[in-house]
Amino acid sequence: MGRIIVTIIPIFMLIGLGAGVRRLGFITDDFVGSANRLVFYLAIPALVFRALCRAALRSEFDPAAVFLMLAAVGLVTALAVACNSWRRDHDGPLSGTFAQASIHGNLGYIGLAVSYYYLDESGFARTSMMIGFLMVMQNFLGVVLLQVYGGERREQQRRGRDLVYRVLLNPVILAAVGGIVFNLSGLPLPEVFDRFLMILSGLALPMGLLLIGSSLSPALMRRWLPQAGLIAFFKLFLLPAVGLLLFRLAGVDVQNQVPVMILLAAPTATLTYVMAREMNGQPSLAVAAVSLTTMLSAASYALWLSCLA
Repeated sequence: MGRIIVTIIPIFMLIGLGAGVRRLGFITDDFVGSANRLVFYLAIPALVFRALCRAALRSEFDPAAVFLMLAAVGLVTALAVACNSWRRDHDGPLSGTFAQASIHGNLGYIGLAVSYYYLDESGFARTSMMIGFLMVMQNFLGVVLLQVYGGERREQQRRGRDLVYRVLLNPVILAAVGGIVFNLSGLPLPEVFDRFLMILSGLALPMGLLLIGSSLSPALMRRWLPQAGLIAFFKLFLLPAVGLLLFRLAGVDVQNQVPVMILLAAPTATLTYVMAREMNGQPSLAVAAVSLTTMLSAASYALWLSCLA
């Protein structure tokens, strides 16, 4: 338990610092946009690419863990859709945002941060391999859900196609694929380039966590508390619980369970706000869900990691 606390508390202290310096005016809207692009397009891809180049992929990749991870997401998506059908208020934008926020996790910033600081090098490499599969599925499902529940069908389809292209060209996914291909090629990674990637990737997680903290909105969280609270239950507790149950039933090794559980337990992604805004969802609910799940994920991570310790 001590190792979990030492991992989780500093991560969320940095998120809290990001929220604090945003209130003090140290972080502005212009800075957030520029810094987010720097982290997302350069630093995190460098981190993922380097980890996969150095990994022993042939011995560490577990197809069963990938399949069960995606199955858990599919099952919880079905439960979120069923929950929408039981609601008395059949508001399309709200329902679409609720469903996608319930399964769409912040893998690039918080998921990677927890796995990087909690796991060893081989464990982080497993996480980096898994992340591409999960990113594609959760983004695909997010687009589909917003199309199903949203109006303006033709415009929705055009925007949905644009988002699918953006998912396929996601720099983290491209870095994961590139790292796997380079690793399997058997070519050595030049020491100069390896050192360059190490320095660049050092920017990724601290800056990403500060940016997450600066994006939190307590006001919207209070406004949408009932809906955001239900999203938090689905995202932080139900999804990891379904994943853990499937892993235990299938007898997956704990060393492969932990990276996947870290990804499944990640709080709602900030990208849900962008998708809700672009595809006739409920953007303010998305921001509320991101804020609440991020704040609660410190406790939920402590819970799930202690179950696997």
